[in-house]
Amino acid sequence: MTSDIALTAAQRNSLLSLKATQKLSDRTQTRLSTGRKVNSVVDDAVNFFKAKALTDRAEDFNLRKDNIDQGISAVNSALNAIESIDNFLKQMKGIVEAAKSSTTTERQASTEQFNELGQQIFQLVEDASYQGLNLLATTTTTLDVAFGIRTNSRLQIVGLDLNDSVGDTDNGIFSVATFSTGGSNIAISAFGLSAGSFTSFGLNNTHISQATSMIQILDLSISRMRANAANFGSNVAILQTRLDFTELYVNELGLGADKLTLADLNEEGANLVALQTRQQLGIQSLSISGQQQQAILQLLQ
Repeated sequence: MTSDIALTAAQRNSLLSLKATQKLSDRTQTRLSTGRKVNSVVDDAVNFFKAKALTDRAEDFNLRKDNIDQGISAVNSALNAIESIDNFLKQMKGIVEAAKSSTTTERQASTEQFNELGQQIFQLVEDASYQGLNLLATTTTTLDVAFGIRTNSRLQIVGLDLNDSVGDTDNGIFSVATFSTGGSNIAISAFGLSAGSFTSFGLNNTHISQATSMIQILDLSISRMRANAANFGSNVAILQTRLDFTELYVNELGLGADKLTLADLNEEGANLVALQTRQQLGIQSLSISGQQQQAILQLLQ
């Protein structure tokens, strides 16, 4: 420290001590106000960049967490639709069962009910979309949920085509697209059965065998829907598990970063008290040094 004014060695030492004490006091007050002992790379370069790497990774996984949550909602929407379709199919089966012992007039009414349920299934499949994604209306739809920054850390769910005009023999219901516009002989032709001259569940002695065939196909359709529901349910479980893991992981990354940067407030509070005391002592020491020169001035007067 240079100055045009001559100072004694004691005064210079006192001033240097006061400057150092003030610098430490400023640092301690910053730590107390922010709650962190490492606020910039100057404080501790190693821990600063370690903590930054942890917080950056936590932010990356936080973005994935939102996508996982949306993926759960999309699959749940499809799962709820399948459960509703299952209820419709059971109603259709009940109608066909009743048609076995019904009169011709009753069977005609049953056919109308049957066709109406088929149309409702068709419309329900078309409506079961979430943010423009429909996992039940086409096999070209894929729900792709990324879990992390690695390419392979993801889950891909391929959609079904329950309204396929041909019928998915592995996953579909039946040729339910036949119900999209209505028409005659739907209750028979929809299942690939020979319509012949029938306009309902058979108007001659074949109606019982026709109904039996329909029941078998409906049972198969119900079985497929339950298999699809189990598959979607398993995917929801996977997504929920990954969501839970991501939340815990992000929290742990934050805790790790805090361990490197957080200040001990009790320690910093004690440091501030000690520094204030040291500062007062330094000022007092500087005052004493000045009093010696004042004594010489009094002698000259």
